[in-house]
Amino acid sequence: MRMYVTLVLAALLILGLSGLTAYLMSARRKARKQRALAARLEAVAARAAREHNDRAAAARASSALTTVLPAIQNADLGQSGVRRVA
Repeated sequence: MRMYVTLVLAALLILGLSGLTAYLMSARRKARKQRALAARLEAVAARAAREHNDRAAAARASSALTTVLPAIQNADLGQSGVRRVA
């Protein structure tokens, strides 16, 4: 009788350990995926920040250029509001 109880306990122990191992492997896989996703997200955020800064710098440069160059005067426009080039 004791041998059957020992076999049942050993089987339960093996099942428990295999379940725990499967859970730990799945948790490691999930953590690895999350780290990879976080790295990609960080790279995308850095790229977006760089592009935003580039656009802001271009807007500032354009604004500075606009203040230096005079705008087209309304006197250059004809009756219909269309600018005559020739």
